Amino acid sequence: MIVGTAGHIDHGKTTLVKALTGVDADRLPEEKARGITLDLGYAYAPLADGSVLGFVDVPGHEKLVRTMLAGATGIDFVLLVIAADDGPMPQTREHLELLDLLGITRGAVALNKVDAVSPQRFAEAQAEVEALLTGTALAGCPLFPLSAKSGEGVAALLAHLAAEAARTEAREAAQGRFRLAIDRCFSLAGAGTVVTGTAHAGKVGAGDTVTIAPSARGGPLRARVRSLHVQDRPAPQGAAGERIALALSGNFAKGEIARGMWVVDPALAVPLLRFHGELRVPAGQAPLRHLQNVHVHLGTEDIMGRVALLDCAETGPGATALVEILLERETLALRGDRFVLRDAGAQRTVAGGRVLDIFPPARHKRSAERLALLGALRADDLLAALELMTRQGLAGVDLERLAVAWNLAPAQADALWLRAGLRQVRVGEARLGFAAVSWAALETRLLDALAREHERAPDLAGVERERLRRMTAANLPRAAFDVLVGELLAAASLAQTRAWLHLPSHAVSVSAADRDLFAVLKPLLDAQPFNPPRVRDVFRASGTPEDTVRQLYRRMARGGELYPVAHDHFFTAAAVADLAAIVARLSAEKGAARAADLRNLIYADGSGGRKVAIQILEFFDRIGYTRRVRDEHVVRANGAGQAWMDNN
Repeated sequence: MIVGTAGHIDHGKTTLVKALTGVDADRLPEEKARGITLDLGYAYAPLADGSVLGFVDVPGHEKLVRTMLAGATGIDFVLLVIAADDGPMPQTREHLELLDLLGITRGAVALNKVDAVSPQRFAEAQAEVEALLTGTALAGCPLFPLSAKSGEGVAALLAHLAAEAARTEAREAAQGRFRLAIDRCFSLAGAGTVVTGTAHAGKVGAGDTVTIAPSARGGPLRARVRSLHVQDRPAPQGAAGERIALALSGNFAKGEIARGMWVVDPALAVPLLRFHGELRVPAGQAPLRHLQNVHVHLGTEDIMGRVALLDCAETGPGATALVEILLERETLALRGDRFVLRDAGAQRTVAGGRVLDIFPPARHKRSAERLALLGALRADDLLAALELMTRQGLAGVDLERLAVAWNLAPAQADALWLRAGLRQVRVGEARLGFAAVSWAALETRLLDALAREHERAPDLAGVERERLRRMTAANLPRAAFDVLVGELLAAASLAQTRAWLHLPSHAVSVSAADRDLFAVLKPLLDAQPFNPPRVRDVFRASGTPEDTVRQLYRRMARGGELYPVAHDHFFTAAAVADLAAIVARLSAEKGAARAADLRNLIYADGSGGRKVAIQILEFFDRIGYTRRVRDEHVVRANGAGQAWMDNN
């Protein structure tokens, strides 16, 4: 169990830690010279059952609240130290308020210096403490009268802490991936660079590869754990809820690592500049304004930022709000992390709350659907939140990102997806999850879109795959859409003719007059399949009016026999299929198709030029067969290109 001290300056926090552990947590020369704590101190007390109590001693000075907050990160139990002669003082109240905002609910009060007050003053101090704690998370917690200096009452407090440690269960977060907020970094002979902190989640062992982030380099630092100490003892492995010192090796200098950074499993190294959360303004504080500048205390870091209110225009004392926190520089966070906001001058506490979503949308942040989802994320029921996400989003839920945001171990994640009854679709390295009702809705939208298009243009053979994807759900990834189409084709709810998708009942017929005229004109196209005559050239060669040729070719294109590669420039379906094969060969042999290479292959006889080759490649980009990368055209690697060829 990790115990953190709290309380006003000179009320005896460090003296009490020494009485409990035998260790003076003031390690800096300035601290010893001035007799006050300036930085975080650490001490440990072995218990009879073989476990170890860890103590984080924090400064009590009003100008060192930033340091106090860094020390309070990750503690299990708070020891609120109050001098009996002074009673609760300003920093006592501020520390208590901060602990409340950080969600720390377990603790005890050490009423110190009882040997220096009269019985009457002792009774008054007890009453003051009781009044102070009323309405807070520590209301009703035990109070231990003691003297840290003489040792009176210290044994009773230590016995209580030992009992509390015995009933402290291993953190459920130990199942997730490892993350530790760094509160100290130093060099040690024989060990190299050492970082310390309280592990928020997961496990870590010697030999593991970890990531240190964010870094000033602009990217994460990779490191290997050489060795570790857990609760001040050498150990092969450490876990969530323990104080851990990690000896690290890697391609970095000690000066690149500082308090505020994180040591995490590489999968959790997701830097962010904004997140959505919930917060509460403490009673007695000024209202919180939209876009107010604040200090954001998150983990062991203090970052300047702004707070955007999402569900209200202003939040008064005692009220709660849904917010977007906008940071001036990157940090790491996960759902459930606690944060505290202080004003721009770092003089007073503004609010405190929890992170709800580290992947917030860029648009529609205040829509009713979004606010409903944030409301669901307030609860600790991920299954219920996941069900709402899948109902809201036809494009699916990114399951890999969700597992990162909630720090789910792979087995936990798989079990949750199974319980939710999700339809899972692989999209590259990611997985999308769809509720059964959402997948059925996508099928309905696709078929309805086709029905409307057939009604609008009955003479069209159907809709090209990429256009139909945009008509169904523009933000649905192509891989997921291909799975959807494949299932509908297999069920005979959908049909395909060459590159066109259509309803099975839909058929396009070409009139006998059109067929006869096309039979006359088609030899002109076949004579130069890769550079057929344009509409005006067909008119010159055949005498058929330009508009008649144009309208005929458009009707034939709707039937799938021609393709409008460029304006008034139609290629036969056979020629386009041959060109697609040539482009695929170029892409395979040279990494990409270029206009010059295509021209040299198809116009060796001089029948065409670079301009037509460019138009052909741009046509393939347009229909989704290739994608343009600068001046090159690459057949799409997700299978869309091959699928197009197979259907033509």
